Amino acid sequence: MRLVNAELFKIRTTSIWWIMGIILVPLYAVSVLSNWGQFASSGPGGDGTDLQTEQFEAALQPINVATSLYTSGQYFGILIVLLFSAIIVTSEFFHLTATATFLTTPRREAVIVAKYGAAIVVALIIWLFTTVVNLIVVPPILHNLDLPSQLGEPAVWRAIGLNALAFVLWAILGVGAGVLIRSQIAATLILAIAYVGGTAIVGVLFFLLTTYVAEWTNNLQVLVPTSASQLMISGTDLPGSPPRWVGAVVLIGYAAITGFLGTWITKRRDIS
Repeated sequence: MRLVNAELFKIRTTSIWWIMGIILVPLYAVSVLSNWGQFASSGPGGDGTDLQTEQFEAALQPINVATSLYTSGQYFGILIVLLFSAIIVTSEFFHLTATATFLTTPRREAVIVAKYGAAIVVALIIWLFTTVVNLIVVPPILHNLDLPSQLGEPAVWRAIGLNALAFVLWAILGVGAGVLIRSQIAATLILAIAYVGGTAIVGVLFFLLTTYVAEWTNNLQVLVPTSASQLMISGTDLPGSPPRWVGAVVLIGYAAITGFLGTWITKRRDIS
C-alpha cells in the first residue's frame, strides 16, 4: 500500500492528471449527446442481413437503451485510462527517474504491482465520475425518449458494475503496454491510434464479413478488446453475439497476459 500511495503521489504532483481530466470532460459530453441523438433518431431497421436487423431491434429495447446510456463515456473513458496507465510507467523513463525508483525499491515486481494498483485507482475514479454524472443526466434523457428510468432493473446495475470491471482491466492493459513500449511519446501515439483506428477498422471488417461471408463471423468480434468490453455492458444477450460473460473472460485473459508479461519483463530488462 505504501508503494501504491507513492505512485499516486507521483500522479498528483504532475500535470498529467488535470490534462487528462480536461480532455475527458468534453469527450464524455460528446458520448452522452451522441448516444442520445442515436436513439432519438432511430427508426425501423432494414436494408441489412436478418442478423443485423435483429441486432438493431434488440439494441432499441428499453433495457438496452438504458444500459447504453448509463454506461456512456466508456469508449473515451477507457481510452483515457489506457493512456494514463501507460504513462504511469513510461513517465519514469521520460523523466529519467526509473533508475532511482528501482534502486529505492530493489524488488521490481513490487514496483510494477504498485503501478498496477495506482492505475486501477485512477480507472475507478474515472469510472465513478462518468457513472455519477450518467445517473444524474440519463433519467431526463430517457424521459425525453418516452422511456422509464429503468433504475429498478438489475440489468442496469449489472452493466454499471461490469463497466467498472472493464475500466480496471483496461488499466492493467495500459500498464503492461507501457512496460513493452517505454517511450512515452511512442506509447501514447501507438495506443491511441491502435485503439481508435483499430476499433473503426475492425468494425468495418466484421460488418463486411457478416454481410458477405457468413453471419457466424460476427461471434469472432468478441476477441477484439474494445468489442469485448462493449459486449460486457449490454443489458441483454444480443442476437448473433456471444453471452456477456464471454466478453468479460476475453478481457480478463488479455489483462492477465499483459499483467504477467509486464511484471516478467520489468524483472529481467536492464533499467538505465
